[in-house]
Amino acid sequence: MPVLAGAEPFRHEGGEVAVLLCHGFTGSPQSLRPWAEHLAEHGLTVSLPLLPGHGTRWEDLRITGWQDWYAEVDRELRALCERRAKVFVAGLSMGGALALRLAARHGDAVSGVVVVNPANKVHGLAAHALPVVRHLVPATKGIASDIAKPDSRELGYDRVPLHAAHSLRQFFRIVDGELPQVTQPVLLLRSPQDHVVPPADSARVLSRISSTDVTEVILEQSYHVATLDHDADRIHEESLAFIGRLAPGLVKEPGLGKEGTTTGG
Repeated sequence: MPVLAGAEPFRHEGGEVAVLLCHGFTGSPQSLRPWAEHLAEHGLTVSLPLLPGHGTRWEDLRITGWQDWYAEVDRELRALCERRAKVFVAGLSMGGALALRLAARHGDAVSGVVVVNPANKVHGLAAHALPVVRHLVPATKGIASDIAKPDSRELGYDRVPLHAAHSLRQFFRIVDGELPQVTQPVLLLRSPQDHVVPPADSARVLSRISSTDVTEVILEQSYHVATLDHDADRIHEESLAFIGRLAPGLVKEPGLGKEGTTTGG
């Protein structure tokens, strides 16, 4: 299936500091595109891949699982580490869980972690029924576009395939068990008003990681997809400052970084 207009992956070849951005479940790179472009404008190398099963139609997601999504970002991280001095991982929602697992498994190869409303668990009584219900019901109502800003929309599926949701639940359990292996500096940004991922997920992440350099930022004006919401600029500024602190002298002002090439829609 062709990729939906706006859901294309984004890559920018910049300087020696690289950032791997991971989008969320049923979403697409579109939800992180402004963030990626902001980092690129400051001279950073940026990779924002399209996860398997995403960005086309929800039926394509139904035949994928967490192993496919994680393998994609793992490949991207390894490629960045081969050619850049410092690599950071970042993500929204499920993308935050992917970023945290990359940090847990790759250790010193990851210089820092930035997560926005990271997901840690599939909540509700329905979650316990997923192993059975997924064989009876193909999909349920979508979760995309939880945004307070009236003129902003997320490009995501209007249905959640239950086979994929079951795999996501398994993935969250795995990541939760690996969180103590996260020792890198962490910047966690969360929205108190989030209709997809409850505050308990961020609290769980903060309580389980072993990092000693941890910053929590509250996004008062945004819902779940804060990267497209009222606090998007704050996410851009806080993440850039975080990266700049950990990679002094390597983050440039707009227009002063290494001239690079950008690919994507």
